[in-house]
Amino acid sequence: MLETSARLLRLLSLLQTRRDWSGAELARRLEVTDRTVRRDVDKLRSLGYPVHAVTGVAGGYRLGAGAALPPLLLDDDEAIAVAVGLRTASGGTVAGIEETSVRALAKLEQVLPARLRDRVNAVQSVLVPLRGKGPTVDADTLAAIAGACRDRHVLRFDYRSHDGGESLRRVEPLRMVHTGRRWYLVAYDLDRDDWRTFRVDRITPRAPTGPRFTPREPPAGDAAGHVSRGLSYAAYRHQAVITLHLSAEAAAEHVTPTSGIIEPIDDSRCTLRVGANSLDGMAMWVSLFGCEYEVREPPELVERMAVLAARLDRAVTRSRRE
Repeated sequence: MLETSARLLRLLSLLQTRRDWSGAELARRLEVTDRTVRRDVDKLRSLGYPVHAVTGVAGGYRLGAGAALPPLLLDDDEAIAVAVGLRTASGGTVAGIEETSVRALAKLEQVLPARLRDRVNAVQSVLVPLRGKGPTVDADTLAAIAGACRDRHVLRFDYRSHDGGESLRRVEPLRMVHTGRRWYLVAYDLDRDDWRTFRVDRITPRAPTGPRFTPREPPAGDAAGHVSRGLSYAAYRHQAVITLHLSAEAAAEHVTPTSGIIEPIDDSRCTLRVGANSLDGMAMWVSLFGCEYEVREPPELVERMAVLAARLDRAVTRSRRE
């Protein structure tokens, strides 16, 4: 049988892994009586842990959210994930949390066992972030949007477009998507009666939020797919559909979610949907894949490919003559 302090830690760990536990199941896991479980629950409550009683035939317990954050129990993998995540956040794309992340990381590393600290340091010592100079997002803005998505509240915000123009938007927020470089909000624009994608760094939320709404049927696919289509295909002057003689897995090595959309056809072919403002650039990019392919649309791309092919052929002929 576990000592009291060890048993309390074990009980707390169990309560954190699942929403509801019956008293009998906790007693069986801890190898104690139901009465001991009740006493241990009272001790956790006296330490500030909000353990709620769950009504039902057998009765039970649930760990709730308290006014203050009590200590958490993390297993080895969870502790490493949190530590690496905090170090990444300290230099990421969310403004205003760098210093907070460093403070939280210092607290965590202070209590990490030596074996885990060595593993975290080993991972971090070989990671070299390639940071761009792109826009950062305010942490309060992220929190406000996330709360509206979770609670299904209409969100009002001032939005700055790419040309600097500003407009007031009223939307039913669905999800936020992070591409690794930028944050995007997928939402239903009530004034334009359609789904829209907004860059979060251009959003200034207005308070308070609007009324609750009933979720609509989301756009085709998921929110991430909707953003991918907008960034890689729909937003450009020219859109193309190309059959690649590559498997979807092999094509994904050349195409990121923000540069194109891959749809498998069979084990050796896939469809590439891609957008660009230059047909010449699109033609040259696809030719670098090193595979056979056919352009299904638009016909203008085929004509530009013919012009480029003739130009390359003339360059080869002149180069050989020299």
